[in-house]
Amino acid sequence: MQTQDPHRRSIRSFVKRAGRLTPSQRKALEELWPTMGLRHSPDLLDLDEVFARVAPVVLEIGFGNGETLVQQAFENPDKNYIGIEVHKPGVGHCLLKAHDAGIGNLRLLMHDAIEVLNSQIPLESLTRVNLYFPDPWPKKRHHKRRIVQHDFLNLIADRLSTNGSLNIATDWAEYAEHIDDVVGQSNRFTCSERREHDGEQPLDRPRTKFERRGLKKGHRIWDGCFIKAPNN
Repeated sequence: MQTQDPHRRSIRSFVKRAGRLTPSQRKALEELWPTMGLRHSPDLLDLDEVFARVAPVVLEIGFGNGETLVQQAFENPDKNYIGIEVHKPGVGHCLLKAHDAGIGNLRLLMHDAIEVLNSQIPLESLTRVNLYFPDPWPKKRHHKRRIVQHDFLNLIADRLSTNGSLNIATDWAEYAEHIDDVVGQSNRFTCSERREHDGEQPLDRPRTKFERRGLKKGHRIWDGCFIKAPNN
């Protein structure tokens, strides 16, 4: 059995909002989750078995309402996609969109991403991890809640295959500086590309709902692609 080192934490990077489920979202969770949903457990997933095929696996952390995740899965049928989200309405919406798109290369988990990565995602099993517009926790006393920390980078690097990438986007300049600082102090990743733009140059990804919201507030967008360092 594969042994994985747990990265313990008591501070979560999200606040689990109750949210109101629409009747269609509730129905999707009841009827579509058994097909597209994966249960959280302490056991490693056999990803080839989960998707009934061998293909590169892309993981997205915090997919929101799932529209861009579904778009990516639809446009890249040669890849398998796993999305992690804790908010039920977003998961229900994603299930509906995936069903309408008729895609079979997407699976969802509704649990804390750090715990999922620790217990269920095998080492060196992912080709790419996407983290789009995570909560920036702008107040200084909340910076410890930011998901991008040294332990997080180690956790991701362990689960990426050779030359796998971590792709991050944010509309908070100070959080972008934080990410640069944390990644710069790590020997697990090298920066492949970094872009600052006004929404017209997303880096190998669709535009997201949170991106549009940030642009309306006058924020600039920061995109970074970090490649797992050789022999790391």
